[in-house]
Amino acid sequence: MSARRVPESTGTEEKRSIMTLSMYDASVPMFVRQFRALDAIIAKGEAHAAATGMDPREIFDSRLAPDMLPFPKQIQIASDMAKGGVARLAGETPPSWPDDEADLPALRARIQKTIAYIQSVSADQIRDSEQRDISLKAGANELHFKGQAYLLDFVIPNFYFHITTAYALLRQKGVQIGKRDYLGL
Repeated sequence: MSARRVPESTGTEEKRSIMTLSMYDASVPMFVRQFRALDAIIAKGEAHAAATGMDPREIFDSRLAPDMLPFPKQIQIASDMAKGGVARLAGETPPSWPDDEADLPALRARIQKTIAYIQSVSADQIRDSEQRDISLKAGANELHFKGQAYLLDFVIPNFYFHITTAYALLRQKGVQIGKRDYLGL
């Protein structure tokens, strides 16, 4: 990140510092941090199940509402958002992984696999991707973005939606986690 001085929009002679943030810095480190926090809260979910005699399937099969996707899909979609986002920003085809995790340890393994993949993409591969044309299918729709809008308006909001939903499902099942756990602090 670098700082540069620009005039404030008020037209006065005062100046303020504006930080620039690379597309890499806005994606890979944030995804890694949040996946590590997610892995830790799932571990707390496993420990909670063991300590209380809860069948871990209760967590695995949980959903917030009947029409919402269950816990595993939240992790799988967050993984797909992160690996797909980073791959497309790098101009690569995203890796395709089956959504076949059958238990909480398998979901944690997917998180680790996702972290390894996104860390394998370098800052140089993502550099200058703000204007890269990105197209993808989402259901029956074909979506088209420029790189920056893809990251900021599609990938990051979807990623956090599914991470937050996974957190909420764990809380709903009585797992003793809080905001500090969610933030990875």
